[in-house]
Amino acid sequence: MNTPDPALETRPDIVAATRGGDDTLGMDGEADPATATLEQALFWRNIYREILTMEEAVLARIKDLMADQSPQARREVELTNVPVVEAQAERFRSRLGFWETRVAAHQ
Repeated sequence: MNTPDPALETRPDIVAATRGGDDTLGMDGEADPATATLEQALFWRNIYREILTMEEAVLARIKDLMADQSPQARREVELTNVPVVEAQAERFRSRLGFWETRVAAHQ
């Protein structure tokens, strides 16, 4: 039986990577998409758009920097950094979709 390692559960990098890939997790203080008002839906849609734009820019910058790296360094970045940022971007894209659907339902 595999028991979760408590040390891993408290490491910020592990927590962030796990959270970043789980699109069921909203942000702290986020309204419930099922019951949110139009004002709340617009607010959270804008927040997720803002974050997704940043994540996409980070990923583009990482890929630009990778072009000048040695094959070994580039491979390590492909295996570590890129999947984490891609998972985070996908989470924010999914959450944005929740809020876009909610805004549309109000309009």
